[in-house]
Amino acid sequence: MPSHLKELIEKLKKEAEIQPEEKPTTKPKKKKIVEKYGNVTIYKIEDEPLLYYEVPVPKATAAEKEIIATLKEAATRLITISPYRIRDPEQRRHVYFDKIMDIIEHSPELNIPSAKKEFYANAVVREMVGYGLIDDLIKDDNLEEIMVIGAKKPVYVFHRKYEMMKTNIEFYEDKEIQDLINRIARNIGRRVDISMPLLDARLPDGSRVNATIPPASVEGSTLTIRKFRKDPYSVIDLINLNTINAEVAAFLWLCVEGLGAKPANILVAGGTGSGKTTMLNVLASFIPPFERVISIEDIAELNLPLKHWIRLEAKPPGLEGKGELTMDILTKNALRMRPDRIIVGEVRHKEAFTLFTAINTGHDGSMGTIHSNSAEETIVRVTSPPMEVPPIMLSSLDLIIVLQRIHDRKKGTIRRVTEIAEVKGALLGKPVTTTIFKRNAAKDIILRTKEPISFISKLAEHAGLSKKEIEEEWKRRTKFLEKLCSEKLRRASDVAKKVEEYLKVS
Repeated sequence: MPSHLKELIEKLKKEAEIQPEEKPTTKPKKKKIVEKYGNVTIYKIEDEPLLYYEVPVPKATAAEKEIIATLKEAATRLITISPYRIRDPEQRRHVYFDKIMDIIEHSPELNIPSAKKEFYANAVVREMVGYGLIDDLIKDDNLEEIMVIGAKKPVYVFHRKYEMMKTNIEFYEDKEIQDLINRIARNIGRRVDISMPLLDARLPDGSRVNATIPPASVEGSTLTIRKFRKDPYSVIDLINLNTINAEVAAFLWLCVEGLGAKPANILVAGGTGSGKTTMLNVLASFIPPFERVISIEDIAELNLPLKHWIRLEAKPPGLEGKGELTMDILTKNALRMRPDRIIVGEVRHKEAFTLFTAINTGHDGSMGTIHSNSAEETIVRVTSPPMEVPPIMLSSLDLIIVLQRIHDRKKGTIRRVTEIAEVKGALLGKPVTTTIFKRNAAKDIILRTKEPISFISKLAEHAGLSKKEIEEEWKRRTKFLEKLCSEKLRRASDVAKKVEEYLKVS
């Protein structure tokens, strides 16, 4: 046996010896288990404002780290298949786990005990195709966001049920965080260095990653991952969560589908984390299945239940400063692809003008999201630099849906549609909005205002029906959605099938 391996084995044996237990100097705080699932335990800790999220953190000694590094080097050399040719993350892990176990079995010189083989294989898998210390967090579908705020600080998570929580995971050196960021960047064909210290991109599973390193982040590297929801919200989920009610949902369904005659052009407005993308996904579920839809996004986040859907994603310039694909370039290209509808993930720059040009040339039913807190603010933003859409073009915009993320003392963080407005003509050259639905904050409900809804008249005219017939169809759809709620049917794919069946019968 080579001398360096003998030394390594002796080192492992010494580190395995029982160390004297250190007596705690302070009285431990009381912990109460709130929930357990999988390998996750959520605690309420005495005098702590946030809940505590705990997962097993396998700790490796210095000698064990050397063996992990040796196995990783061997695996890098011997495993020829690229990990990201295997699209399914779990299958990818299984393939690499099996291959690394095979390497361990054929490396008797490492003298790894049978009981430790899986420990080493899992450690190498986490390093090669996983996410190191935050691997278990990535696997947890109950998490919305994972936030690494620096070395020697706890990693934070935002839980779908319990909101912001502190975890038992810490990176001890900034280099560990930078290594993870660099590995993520390499796997998606990007780079992060001093000349390009920011990363904003999409992971292979659809999650969105944002990373910063010095000099952009003064106190060290940071990493934020907004996890892609495998089971997207449906309109029934939004009704059950009270984001909207069945009446509003049925109205939006009527507007998006348009009775096959006049679908509405819609902007979904709101702040960060208000649920704009979720709402856009739900609205898109009402698009008739035979229509050709093209979506354009800066970072692809939409998960549309559509059969004829083409996704376009912006791309930053390459290492030589060439090959950039802006949202505006993609939106212009989409117009040459014979779309029935265009969906722009987030309207921010010149693509706004291109989108409204498309709407004004017959692409009804187009939609997008925008960072804005009210219908009036949306109009100001769209008509001001850098978007600069001429006010006259906004007459083609039918609805503005405004969402807000609200901190309620009793309910915690809630997301609500607070306003739905129509764009009605112009006054002194400026578009005028009329609020047709408004949230009553005291009762936490959204109510129809006394303002007449002009889109009903518009829809009636295009569909060859009376306004009364449109109102009756609205009521029928409201009852249909209420029935789905009572049947506890909520999966997006199941709801989409029911909606399709309803349209066939009606």
